[in-house]
Amino acid sequence: MTPEWTKASNVYEVNIRQYTPQGNFAGFRQQLPRLKEMGVDILWLMPIFPIGERNRKGTLGSPYSIKDYKEVNPDFGTKDDLSIIIKESHRLGMHVILDWVANHTAWDNPWITTNPDRYYRDENGNILAPNDDWTDVAHLNYNNPDTVAAMIDALQYWVEKFDIDGYRCDMAGLVPTWFWEKARKEVDKIKPCFWLAEWEDPAIHAAFDATYSWELHNVLKKIVSKEKNVYDLDHNRSYELYKFQPENYRLTFTTNHDESAWNGTEYDRFGDGAVTLAALTYILPGIPLIYSGQESAFKSTQPLFEKIDIDWKNYPLAKFYTTLNALKHDHPALWNGTFGGSFSKIMTTNNWKAYVVARVKGKDKVIGFFNISDEPIDFYAESELLSGSYTDIMDGTKHNLTAREHINMKPWEYKIFVAK
Repeated sequence: MTPEWTKASNVYEVNIRQYTPQGNFAGFRQQLPRLKEMGVDILWLMPIFPIGERNRKGTLGSPYSIKDYKEVNPDFGTKDDLSIIIKESHRLGMHVILDWVANHTAWDNPWITTNPDRYYRDENGNILAPNDDWTDVAHLNYNNPDTVAAMIDALQYWVEKFDIDGYRCDMAGLVPTWFWEKARKEVDKIKPCFWLAEWEDPAIHAAFDATYSWELHNVLKKIVSKEKNVYDLDHNRSYELYKFQPENYRLTFTTNHDESAWNGTEYDRFGDGAVTLAALTYILPGIPLIYSGQESAFKSTQPLFEKIDIDWKNYPLAKFYTTLNALKHDHPALWNGTFGGSFSKIMTTNNWKAYVVARVKGKDKVIGFFNISDEPIDFYAESELLSGSYTDIMDGTKHNLTAREHINMKPWEYKIFVAK
């Protein structure tokens, strides 16, 4: 069962290596009060484990090449340093989940020598990589009960010894779902945890609370490139309603570490619409994600195998995210899964660019107006759901709406109204 503490939550992905000039736990710890003030709920720490050296990619290697599941990367600090972050986060009212890599290990993980049967091997006994591209990792075999037991033991370790609050599981669908069901059952005996799968298949929700909304992300990219339009957002909503259950959380995002490393920043992909679409991820059903650097409007990619420093400037988008996080917390209509309210698309006369939606739970109502284009638009929005008195969350202005409103919007403009 999904922990109730997640009902109004957002997720903030922490890239420890890139986050500070020090690139370690101690440097990141200094940012915890700022993130709490911004309204962050769940801190997802990218892999904190030692990185393999054999067959390493790049200068520093991939964080997803795990050398030891029960140790921390010495470049980041010590276990005590990590423990301080977790305890301080809890004191501030935030939760912490670890990034878990169950499909493969580094080539110099001790299991390679001590337990080679935990891996897929060819007819000559040679351990195999998962595919031709992932040459820095070795493929774990879950047909071996010993692999299952060892992985569950490692998952339990961080919950029992460090009081972490759950896991984001890398490429979760490459590992059998029955394993995740068994692992969750055993781990949750220690404490109820939050489980996020990097995967799109609804079937994996048998074990996970949340999955990636990759399809939404792809639709938004194609709308910006004008391969698709707002009608395709409607099709995406139909897909979500058909494929997923109401209790399934869907992670909504404009970027993450994979997108940043391989496909450019959100500004490369969405241009002037990046901020507008980030706001949309808070209004659509789902649990929104913020990636390291988004509150600074950071416009450089973050490579996986090298060290860079995020240019935080003066956190120009901190107020933007603070406002959206407060909106999420304060309005049950926007809460996650079955904790949240209904979703309704408002009819418009310019439907291929204007996107107007209503989220309602009881007397709580949030209306979002979005121009999903780089052109000014003039349209009518029509629905009884519009009728009422509202406050614009971004500027505090008051508005009275009727069931038929004439609206003009600038390119990529958005408005979010809450019922008074």
